[in-house]
Amino acid sequence: MTDSGEEPNDESSNSQRGSKRHNRQSMEQIQILEAFFENCPLLNASQQNQLAREAELEPKQVRMWFQNKRTQIKCERVSKHISSVPERPSVMVSNLAPSKSNLVYPPSFGQENNTNNNVQAHSINTNNISIMSPSRQEHYELHDRQKTKMFEIVVASMNEMVELWKRNDPIWIDSSSEGRCSIHRESYERTFPNPNRPYYQSSANRIESPKDCEVVSMTASELIHNFLDPVKWMELFPTIVTKARTVEVLDSGTWGGSIQLMYEKLHILSPLVEARDFFFIRSCRQFDPTTWIMMDVSYDPFNEIQSGVHSYSWKFPSGCAIQDIGNGQSKVTWVEHVQVYEKKQVHRIFRDLLCDRQTYGAKRWIVTLQRMSERYNFAMGAICPTRHDFNVARVFNYLEGLKNTIQISQRMVKNFFEILSMTDNLDFPTSSRLNRGDRISIRINEEIIQPKGFIATAATSLWLPLSFQDVFNFFKDDKTRSQWDILTGGNNVIELARVLTGTLPENSITIIQPCMQKEMLVLQETSIDSMGAFLVYAPIDLRAITSIVNGGDVKRVPILPSGITISPDGRLSSDRDSTANAENGSILTVTFQILISGHNNPTSQKQQMEVVASVHYLLSSIILKIKAALGCSDL
Repeated sequence: MTDSGEEPNDESSNSQRGSKRHNRQSMEQIQILEAFFENCPLLNASQQNQLAREAELEPKQVRMWFQNKRTQIKCERVSKHISSVPERPSVMVSNLAPSKSNLVYPPSFGQENNTNNNVQAHSINTNNISIMSPSRQEHYELHDRQKTKMFEIVVASMNEMVELWKRNDPIWIDSSSEGRCSIHRESYERTFPNPNRPYYQSSANRIESPKDCEVVSMTASELIHNFLDPVKWMELFPTIVTKARTVEVLDSGTWGGSIQLMYEKLHILSPLVEARDFFFIRSCRQFDPTTWIMMDVSYDPFNEIQSGVHSYSWKFPSGCAIQDIGNGQSKVTWVEHVQVYEKKQVHRIFRDLLCDRQTYGAKRWIVTLQRMSERYNFAMGAICPTRHDFNVARVFNYLEGLKNTIQISQRMVKNFFEILSMTDNLDFPTSSRLNRGDRISIRINEEIIQPKGFIATAATSLWLPLSFQDVFNFFKDDKTRSQWDILTGGNNVIELARVLTGTLPENSITIIQPCMQKEMLVLQETSIDSMGAFLVYAPIDLRAITSIVNGGDVKRVPILPSGITISPDGRLSSDRDSTANAENGSILTVTFQILISGHNNPTSQKQQMEVVASVHYLLSSIILKIKAALGCSDL
């Protein structure tokens, strides 16, 4: 066996047996590695190559030995540190362990395995929710001094979060004519003095501190279980969280809860809205028999975000208080307290929405949580029907087929919102600012279940003098689909199947068929709430959809989503123009993807630019058709 745990083939095995540099290190080699490890446990590429030459090993062997060595001593360090932390007179060290009756195994939000994240099951014991992160951890080494500082930050931040939840005046004030709350800066600074807060003095600096409270259709233990799992966290907020992982588990339940260092990337609505990156500590504690507190606070031990760029977003103690109110419901109070340093000027059509703290604010988090909780409950009811009038057999041969359809639609929606950033996966410098809010990009297709080639992505955002409900109704209507969807070829469509995902009929998953195209169907999910709406769809051939609804392997079905997002424009009534139409402005983002494979692959810069030009022409023609259909051609 090799160091990586893989069985070598005969050719490589023979080569290794004939080489002086075999996998099993000699005592002399181990002594060289141990001596270097004591002074430098983390190697850069140059040090790794130098050490490999000195020890007469392959660089890969050196790297694997160092990784194994760090893993070997990690548990000892964490255990020793936790046992040495003194108790403090605060909510953190109270007897907050939940009783056994409070612990519920919530079914996974998405049962589809995610091999890229190495999904593992949570472990729950009788005293606490124990979290060993199911996502792949980046084995960063945190020194004891860093961990001590992190525990101190957690203690102070958890207490601050509790106070922000329990108190109103003078910390919280009404900040808008619609009654939204935000933090009063002077009162906050007096109540929670902290000289180490990273305030950036700049005109581009902005502090957002909204609070909102709503009822959610999940128990507190179910929500906490999902919050502690990075994979489930992304699934619970697919329209907001595009990346999440656990960096380090600091406490898996010793104090009756969990503490972990995490990374996440947030991005929503449009390529014109800047993404936000955070390294933060997440701590979850049971406050009383029916209440849990989830607290997030920024902590960047590396002084840089994953891309190597210093963090321009900073999260002060934020999170939510979750109170079980019975009947499978919880009252959730959400606080989102962040400082943002805009690297780029906010695009004009999103300025009101961003500056009014709605884009990434507490209301969006809590409304999304409500919507996804509703979707989950409807999905469970569809998969396990109890009503006699639920005739699933008319469309799906097996309940497994219904479950598959819900899962692949969830993957489709998540993938769609991931591509809206359009800055992470560019293999060629062809993304450019074309007209107004247009974005075009080309990237290598990395989906092994799809033909090899390139994917061209096109997106644009525009303001419309119509309510987001009216715009959504236009896109949702099968009778008007041929006016904008290039997949229909200008033909009408027929709805073949529908699965409800909410109380509103607009919240659903549908399978539709363009007329005159018997071998190609379209999978679509639509959703609407008080913050806006989306319609996401993808072409799927007849054989694939047949396999899905008959219980086949959904992981082998390729999906290339396109879609639209719609949101209110964020302008208050008093700020609007005097015209009646301007009273209901909305922002529309149209995004589509095209797979380019075979001899058409754009390998040269000239070919790439030709693809960009043709895709941009197609995008422009679609927008012209949409404007004409909505009566907005003169915009």
